[in-house]
Amino acid sequence: LMLTLNAAKMASLADEYTALRAASSARLSPPEIITQDAAMREAIELAVRVASSDQPVLILGETGTGKDLFARLIHASSRAAQGPFLPINCTAMQESLFESELFGHEKGAFTGAVEDRGGLLEAASGGTLLLDEIGDMSPAIQGKLLRVLEAGEFRRVGGTHLRHTDARIIAATNRDLAQAMREERFRRDLYFRLNTLTIMIPPLRERRGDVPLLAAHFLRASAAKYGK
Repeated sequence: LMLTLNAAKMASLADEYTALRAASSARLSPPEIITQDAAMREAIELAVRVASSDQPVLILGETGTGKDLFARLIHASSRAAQGPFLPINCTAMQESLFESELFGHEKGAFTGAVEDRGGLLEAASGGTLLLDEIGDMSPAIQGKLLRVLEAGEFRRVGGTHLRHTDARIIAATNRDLAQAMREERFRRDLYFRLNTLTIMIPPLRERRGDVPLLAAHFLRASAAKYGK
């Protein structure tokens, strides 16, 4: 079936991810995670340990706990650190547009597809792809992602040729995936494929000793920015 997508939106996203790929071509430095909390330190140590593996990583935590920082830490500590680090939010766009951004598309696959274009799975080869808020991914795309995790294979939207990627997959979510699986909103096979290396990030309310550290950090950053 031909997919109808907004051509202007596609062009805008193409420019955005071209810039993102270029910005991610240089090696990332490990991010600074400010904490004195024992549970957070354990999570950081675990992130550094799992970085040496090429297995997918699942990062769990509430909104604002720093899942993106942990994903960047894993990438920067891994053998793929010289490769790109590319994030995509699974809730930021409609399903058909998201599928095209993730897998790429062939010319003529839908209205506005005037040329072949690779997706983030291809762009992230040799590096890391962060699937943020994976708990909101549609069942149809979940099935295609499972194939990527199992065999590194996928097809572009509108294409028939099998393509390959060696991108390291990191998934993050603030949802209870186990509950979503029981309610059949998240594929059981995908859940168990992702839930091999899991990092749980505690919320700030459980590590209140970090509040003064974070307050001082943001105060210094603002003072430096505004010359105060």
